[in-house]
Amino acid sequence: MALFEQTLTPVTHDLGQFQVRRVLPSKARSMVGPFIFVDQFGPAQLDLGSGMDVRPHPHINLATVTWLFEGAIDHRDSLGSFSTIRPGQVNLMTAGRGIVHSERSPQAERQAGPKLYGMQTWLALPDGREEIDPAFEAITALPVIEDGRATATVIMGELWGERAPTTTYADTIYAEIVLGAGGAIPLEEDADERAVMLVGGEASVDGHALKEFELAVLQPGRDMTLESRSGARVMLLGGEAFETKRHAWWNFVSSSRERINQAKDDWREGRFPKVPGDEEEFIPLPEGAPKTVTYP
Repeated sequence: MALFEQTLTPVTHDLGQFQVRRVLPSKARSMVGPFIFVDQFGPAQLDLGSGMDVRPHPHINLATVTWLFEGAIDHRDSLGSFSTIRPGQVNLMTAGRGIVHSERSPQAERQAGPKLYGMQTWLALPDGREEIDPAFEAITALPVIEDGRATATVIMGELWGERAPTTTYADTIYAEIVLGAGGAIPLEEDADERAVMLVGGEASVDGHALKEFELAVLQPGRDMTLESRSGARVMLLGGEAFETKRHAWWNFVSSSRERINQAKDDWREGRFPKVPGDEEEFIPLPEGAPKTVTYP
């Protein structure tokens, strides 16, 4: 029985000063648990005075999860939320029936030459909850499991007997695992679907080497061990399998194509709310087939 159900190679978008690697959705697979969109960016050192400037743009029927290894990003949204995302803090923005947000490098980071290294993931909202009220939370009090040469931060859901306080709408697991040389940690088999991504260093699952930035979808129902000879950083993600198909177009995800078309019209016609403190700019609706990447 194969250890990996699938290995997905990301599509790399070179944005000049940094790269974004998109591994979900792919032609081979659209979701792992509720995760419908997985981007990894950096590590990158941007020029002095420059920065990331993602102008205001809309989302529906999903929740965005931002997690940084290095650097900082200022988040603003149409609820009036403002948060500077830093390593160790998870930002969960629930779009529900509709939200608009922007992501920009803080001024202090620009003056020093911003660093960018992290993950941007989207969670599809489950049936019956796609149109919930938009919401935002930034959480730093996350459980950290330390076992010798292994340290794991539980970002969402329950892992290794610890539960993150982050809101979940469907069963979700999400964690950052940092292994020192000779470090190892068990990967429990509870979730319907789960995958790992090596984002730095060298690691293997039950002796099978991981390739950097690939998403290795693990066979369900098997306990496995993640280990590293020389040190690694690995993301673990997954959760409950969705029975209903999700459609994705640009920044919109929904079980209904008609709902996505309505969101297109609403954005084109200026019917979404503005982002307080960032009202001047916006990303226009793409013509034709869009790239869902919304980095600068």
